[in-house]
Amino acid sequence: MTKPESKKSSVAAVINTTTTTSSTTGSTGTGKCATAASNAGQVNNGCSVETQSKAGVMKQTSRESLHRRNTECEVYDDGTNTFFWRAHTVTVLFILTCALVYVTLLEETPQDTAYNTKRGIVASILVFLCFGVTQAKDGPFTRPHPAYWRFWLCVTVVYELFLIFILFQTVHDGRQFMKYIDPKLGVPLPERDYGGNCLMYDPGNTTDPFHNIWDKMDGFVPAHFLGWYIKTLMIRDWWMCMIISVMFEFLEYSLEHQLPNFSECWWDHWIMDVLVCNGLGIYCGMKTLAWLSMKPYQWQGLWNIPTYKGKIKRIAFQFTPYSWVKFEWKPASTVRRWLAVLGIIFMFLLAELNTFYLKFRVVDAS
Repeated sequence: MTKPESKKSSVAAVINTTTTTSSTTGSTGTGKCATAASNAGQVNNGCSVETQSKAGVMKQTSRESLHRRNTECEVYDDGTNTFFWRAHTVTVLFILTCALVYVTLLEETPQDTAYNTKRGIVASILVFLCFGVTQAKDGPFTRPHPAYWRFWLCVTVVYELFLIFILFQTVHDGRQFMKYIDPKLGVPLPERDYGGNCLMYDPGNTTDPFHNIWDKMDGFVPAHFLGWYIKTLMIRDWWMCMIISVMFEFLEYSLEHQLPNFSECWWDHWIMDVLVCNGLGIYCGMKTLAWLSMKPYQWQGLWNIPTYKGKIKRIAFQFTPYSWVKFEWKPASTVRRWLAVLGIIFMFLLAELNTFYLKFRVVDAS
């Protein structure tokens, strides 16, 4: 082979090698482009799935906000911030410090141990209440003032601690401890006979044949009415209130062998309690709820109202809710909701029984 031929063959080999390399590179590049396109498709599919999920969440949020707009009333508030809506923690701390300094340095300590014990317990409770009123977390209620509800939260905590303390005492020691609060406690009270004579009309008593009905009229009548009026404002459902009312009467039937107060006549159970006292309280509570759901909620600062009549009306409305939300229990909608409603009914009945048993075990019995 001559030199020119060898050069031609070398050039041809180089061209073939370049072509092969280019084709290989092209195929590799094509594969990379295909892979990139495939990855881009997967990213696009992922983005579409994520977009769909975000759209579903936004749709659910919009439904919830629409439901809340339909159930919650509109509130107009001018946002006036007054002196009474600030915490005043420094002021409360200064007053407490001055009181403790006075007791420590200026007041002479009495020599009565029982008196000093009572004063120490009362002072400790007052310090705890002042701390809770200024530092406790606000709840869902803001009227008449958040500090009002923080105060009652702390009172219930103190009461719970007192019940826990009583739980670890014997019955005798618990009654003796109650005498430190009030020396009149711990003495058996006369029991009322609610279930002795159950005649609504007594023909043998010509002076007052309805004396059995009047004899049953005691402090429990307004207590039943007011209690169920407030419970209706809490529960906001006529059926739940009636169920709790009727079930408590069955509990009185079942436990009258333990609590003499539960022994009542049939008409005392179902007419005076369920229909008259409880029923009237529930009816008035539902009417109040209907009024609260329809009244306008427009709040102005007291100093922004020009007339005295408007100021008095504003002060009175301070004891009404800040806003209103329509709530429906719907216990039969889901099993979980049904069990939750049963738990609420159980806790209401347990709280009712607790007061009677605590009164019987600690206060009345000797």
